[in-house]
Amino acid sequence: MSRIGKKPIELPNGVTVKHKDNFVEVKGPKGVLSGTFNSNMDIVVEESQILVKRPDDQVQNRALHGLTRSLIANMVEGVTKGYEKRLQLVGVGYRVAKKGKNLVLTVGYSHPVEMKPPAGIEVEVPSNTEIVVKGIDKQAVGQFAAQIRGVREPEPYKGKGIRYKGEKVRQKVGKTG
Repeated sequence: MSRIGKKPIELPNGVTVKHKDNFVEVKGPKGVLSGTFNSNMDIVVEESQILVKRPDDQVQNRALHGLTRSLIANMVEGVTKGYEKRLQLVGVGYRVAKKGKNLVLTVGYSHPVEMKPPAGIEVEVPSNTEIVVKGIDKQAVGQFAAQIRGVREPEPYKGKGIRYKGEKVRQKVGKTG
């Protein structure tokens, strides 16, 4: 049995779950998330917890068991607490600003890069070298943070670029004279 798949998902106060066939909708104080899961997985909603069960020990069902449970648990956590990713800009002259809802990155190109966050994603700029990406959908928050990082990934010689907060960039030595 999958150790992750066996664990029940506890529902905090204020969270309601609607379940029909393989469609799950989770409502909480921060918003609503919904998802469609594999029809082989049996999702049981009780008064204060959700259980995910699998029909047999086939390889595909074993793989989907833990995945389904993790995705539903992420939905529950997203509508209660939400998710956030922090990024920082490292480099001389690298800065970020907010223009309306859009993000304007000045990261060493001949022009500033303007990025529009997708629906449900909120972007904050606490300082001109920090970015905070917030939202209730874990996948969407991580995807947009990765797109921001992809504008100028940290390079290994000087360490300049956009990196996640706390990310360690391994420095290379460079040419010897």
